Amino acid sequence: MAVWDEFVPAGELDRLRANGFGGEVELGERPCLLVIDVTLSFLDDTRYPTGCGQPGWDRLPAVVSLLDTARELGIPRVLTCGSAPDSVFVGGAVKLSGDPDVARLVHEAPFPPQLTPRPDEYVLGKAKASAFFGTPLLAYLTKHRIDTLVVAGTTTSGCVRATVVDAASYGFRVLVAEDACFDRSAFAHAANLFDIHLKYGSVVDSAVLRDRLRNNQLIGQP
Repeated sequence: MAVWDEFVPAGELDRLRANGFGGEVELGERPCLLVIDVTLSFLDDTRYPTGCGQPGWDRLPAVVSLLDTARELGIPRVLTCGSAPDSVFVGGAVKLSGDPDVARLVHEAPFPPQLTPRPDEYVLGKAKASAFFGTPLLAYLTKHRIDTLVVAGTTTSGCVRATVVDAASYGFRVLVAEDACFDRSAFAHAANLFDIHLKYGSVVDSAVLRDRLRNNQLIGQP
């Protein structure tokens, strides 16, 4: 059962698929894991106005498992976070972050201990929703000859969706880990994954993605 099944009217998905929407995206030869904004400011709703609370904490283990798998396999990893200096002067990704004090509070928040970046992992600061907008991400992906982005993080309806749309626009294959993404709204989470799956990439379970990444590493080996 897909996360959007309870929200989509009967027959709508079949109609869209009959018109060619929702085709599966396969891993390419050079995947990269992109973990979007999984900092304490998007987890802890007791300290930060942007926190998603329990949905974020519930899905954090799936994010950690994906990151552990990518580390094990030597797949490039990018972890994004907010850039406080940029957001203070140019505004953040949403209306709430236009307040300089809020921008500093949110974008200076650390990663949770489970996701502490390693020296060989790219920590990418950004001011706006998409990880591509105004950042060197495209240059990094080009340097590493990446053809596929495996995406996890938050919020599904905001920074995840914006990044996925830009990634697809730049010609990357995109696979999104449903249970490793989260949002403040269950409806927004489901609706945006539904739209991503129909038009921009494939939405799959993180366990399936981990298996595909491992199998992908075996291709071409003796």
